[in-house]
Amino acid sequence: MYLTIVELWRTYWDCVSRPYTVFICSLTAALYYLWGRKCQTPVLICSKAFSIFLQKHCPVVAERFSPTPWCWGGRFQTLVCALLKSRPPVTYRNELIRTVDGGQISLDWVDNQASNKYPESSTRPTVLILPGLTGNSQQSYVLHAVNQATRHGYRCVVFNNRGVGGEELLTPVTYCAANTSDLERVVQHVKGLYPHAPVLGAGVSLGGMILLNYLARKRAESGMVAGITISVAWNALKSSDSMEEPLNWLLFNKYLTHGLCRAVSRHRKILDKVVDVDYVLKARTIREFDERFTSLLFGYKTCLDYYHDASPDRKLPQTAVPILCLNAADDPFSPQHAFPVSIVRSLPNVALLLTAHGGHIAFLQGLFPRGESYMERLFGQFVQAVFENPKDIKKACGIRGVDE
Repeated sequence: MYLTIVELWRTYWDCVSRPYTVFICSLTAALYYLWGRKCQTPVLICSKAFSIFLQKHCPVVAERFSPTPWCWGGRFQTLVCALLKSRPPVTYRNELIRTVDGGQISLDWVDNQASNKYPESSTRPTVLILPGLTGNSQQSYVLHAVNQATRHGYRCVVFNNRGVGGEELLTPVTYCAANTSDLERVVQHVKGLYPHAPVLGAGVSLGGMILLNYLARKRAESGMVAGITISVAWNALKSSDSMEEPLNWLLFNKYLTHGLCRAVSRHRKILDKVVDVDYVLKARTIREFDERFTSLLFGYKTCLDYYHDASPDRKLPQTAVPILCLNAADDPFSPQHAFPVSIVRSLPNVALLLTAHGGHIAFLQGLFPRGESYMERLFGQFVQAVFENPKDIKKACGIRGVDE
């Protein structure tokens, strides 16, 4: 009798548990399959010579990018990065420099005097970092970039846009993606202090747009040996359209517009002279803000004219230094159909690295993605490749007589 009851119980348990076991196994297999499909090798678009250089000195470009398993979508990657990303401790030395129009720019330096590799300050390579739309030197991605660069012995300086870095606005002029005069002033200042130290520009999002527009306008006289951009918006109009999709507006556009309006409100006393601040503060999208503020402040007839001038995609052929650009296909800020793939294919000095996933300024990896990500690894490897192999990268990009 006892054996019969045990056998009956086992039979019952097998019948009950089997569907759950099958379900769990099937779900696990499905998730593993889907995650496996997410793990893809990034697409590297560039000349053959530049590709060989990058694969040799930046091996991460040829590695499979495995996004955080529970964080697949571009929107989710972007949000999780903003919430979870760690903030390495960085101590800055602040410097305020004046502009031709009487304004001031805030620079945050990490001199890295303890560098063993470059003990001489006069020749220590410098990484010039340009943050995003409402960002400054305290953003987590900036702190990680500084940490990467100083680890290799380099000096860093963060270019805070006017009115964003915490300093007062002395003139009714702020910043925009199309205006490169402040960046030119900063580069002249840095090169004046360290004329024999090579400078590499690193731009993130809007900072990348400014950097690319600057490199296109200055060409071989940019004062930089190379540039790297992360999550740049290649076409401002297409980016604006993407950001106005309902979910993107709710998650990102609304927040960023509020940040822009908050900065205008903070400097209301001086900006009241040139714009209707009350009207500007009613903007509910970045496009409305640009229509009511940015395009007027910088002398454009329409916002469309500003967006056309701000877009760096068609200006790439005018650049004259090696440039590496990282973008994710699921970036809500920079839609995939706006990537200048055909233009980059025709250029010897520009490389476009595309990941299938990664969101905007995220590229998260690992189960708990707080630390170093794909983005930081690429940044560290490229910066080191440029500074340690100057002749090789020039040769790979067909560049001669670049101003260092």
